[in-house]
Amino acid sequence: MPDQPAQPVEPADFADFLRRRAAASDAFVDGDFGPLGALCARRAPATLFGPGGDCVQGPDNVDAANRQGAAHFAPGSGNRFEVMHSAADGDLGYWVGVQRATVRMQGKDEPVPMALRLTEIYRRDDAWKLIHRHADRLQDAGT
Repeated sequence: MPDQPAQPVEPADFADFLRRRAAASDAFVDGDFGPLGALCARRAPATLFGPGGDCVQGPDNVDAANRQGAAHFAPGSGNRFEVMHSAADGDLGYWVGVQRATVRMQGKDEPVPMALRLTEIYRRDDAWKLIHRHADRLQDAGT
């Protein structure tokens, strides 16, 4: 069996942050922006490249776009992150992978499957903060 490269070891606070990030995503797809808002950057840079193709810049604009996005969802959604790899070094961290969800949308009776390719970048200020999210639809969305 070939040698596998060693996986980077994440600082404990970053690993804890990623657990809080996943929980904030769970709340988001249930229509609650609050937990995600608490993890987002309050100072520039802050960017969001959403699955609809938008490019949003600035902390206030990113918050507004995320708040509007959460409002489309209704309680009762299921959500999970499939982390392909993540790391943190110094004051920067990231994760890449797939977000799979079955979401309840406002005004729709049936749940909707969703699969997104994700890249998120974080900066440590007083705590880890989300400074960039790039999400687009997974082509083979076998949810």
